[in-house]
Amino acid sequence: MKQIEISKKMKQTKIIAGHFLKVIIRNRALAAVYLVWVLLVLYAAVTGYQTYTVQNAMRQQFQQQARQSWEANPDKHPHRMAHFGTFAFRQKHPLSMFDYGMESYIGNAVFLEAHKQNTINFSEAGFSTGLLRFGEISLSMLTQIVLPLMLFFLGFNAVAQQRENGTLKILLSQGAGFRSIILGNILGLFILALLFLLPVLLATGAQLLLQASLPEDGHVFIRGICILLGILVFLWLVSVVTICISTGSNNSRAALLKLLGIWLLMAVVLPKTLQAIGSALHPAPCKIEFDAAVEKDILRIGDSHNPNDPHFKRLKDSVLKANKADSVQQLSFNYSGFQMQEGERMSAEVYNNHLQALYGLFERQNDLSNYSSFINPVSGIKNISMALSGTDFKAYRKFQNETEAYRYKLAQTMNGLQIKHISNTRPAKDGQSHSLGREHWTAFADFRQGFQPVPAVVQQEKLAISAMLAWLVLSFALIYFTAGKAKAL
Repeated sequence: MKQIEISKKMKQTKIIAGHFLKVIIRNRALAAVYLVWVLLVLYAAVTGYQTYTVQNAMRQQFQQQARQSWEANPDKHPHRMAHFGTFAFRQKHPLSMFDYGMESYIGNAVFLEAHKQNTINFSEAGFSTGLLRFGEISLSMLTQIVLPLMLFFLGFNAVAQQRENGTLKILLSQGAGFRSIILGNILGLFILALLFLLPVLLATGAQLLLQASLPEDGHVFIRGICILLGILVFLWLVSVVTICISTGSNNSRAALLKLLGIWLLMAVVLPKTLQAIGSALHPAPCKIEFDAAVEKDILRIGDSHNPNDPHFKRLKDSVLKANKADSVQQLSFNYSGFQMQEGERMSAEVYNNHLQALYGLFERQNDLSNYSSFINPVSGIKNISMALSGTDFKAYRKFQNETEAYRYKLAQTMNGLQIKHISNTRPAKDGQSHSLGREHWTAFADFRQGFQPVPAVVQQEKLAISAMLAWLVLSFALIYFTAGKAKAL
């Protein structure tokens, strides 16, 4: 008997969902809305594809030129090579075509040299006009911001209008319960949302298929599937909220006003407010203050370029004593290289300590946005999408850590060559005794950027994922609660 009742309710739900879709499809405005939507998707897809291909090709070219310049150096002193340095250019992730994230606001290139950690420069925002502050039209922006607004407009009167024209009372008298009515309309609106999502999926697939080369480990596909699952949950939530608000409102106008208020709160007000609060609660130093603090600590512990520095004078005395030598000329290794190696280690340690403290401030600023996912699903899907698209702050932080590790390895490799191959005695008149062959430069590997594996991304976004799952569970509770409180009149 119970099984028959469940089957009856499911049939009612399907009929109501089909009726919802018929009413929407008959509306001539839907065709115009869908056409505008498809045009927006095409524009976002084309601009995203062009930006990705042009920028990545340019950065790959510059990376090759930097490498060629490094390898073209003639025989010279290794410490001069450490100061000659090289460049590292940040490559875009393929899914950045879908979600721009922070791409336009973070740097793209950094000069790597001994003793100094330079800033990653040349962001898109630095070369653009003030129009960038109004945002960019990307496929993710359309899906997370524009599509919910369109669904609100398409579904705000789904139940409220039936109450106004008396249709709702007729449905109830024919045996349809509020739960079936609400679920049916939600299902119909969700199917409509999938129809709007279809061009986005096709556009993203086309973007990836048109790429000449993609990572062969399949991580792009896995990331894309994870983003799709997040979007499906998000669109389900939008559908539930739309129909539940429509059911709980006395008329269509009240339902529309409530939904517009929710959209403004979640898409505009909350993100901007929490960002401002985070910056106010955890103010970060400006670049000048940061550099000054690093320089102050480096000078305090010792300057490897200053022969009279107390720390390095003690180091020299201890090395001579340990090797039973009266002067550096009697040592079996190049002492200047050893001193530079120690200085590089100390300065890098100071810089990394300050950098980790700065990262900590940024993380605390972002914590408000992360925790807000439990009150704002827009923040949750945005954080998940950015992380999986490789366009969030953590992806940028990984690149910065990789470049610093490469810079440090370059400097210490050159110092190691000096220690091993350069004599402590003065060079001959031709200066060749203090030069090494260029084969040493080509032997040092080029910079290679890597992206985080999917499990690491999922782990770092566990808060946002937990919030979206909590919202999914809450959506069914909201349906049950709304059905219990709903009235026919």
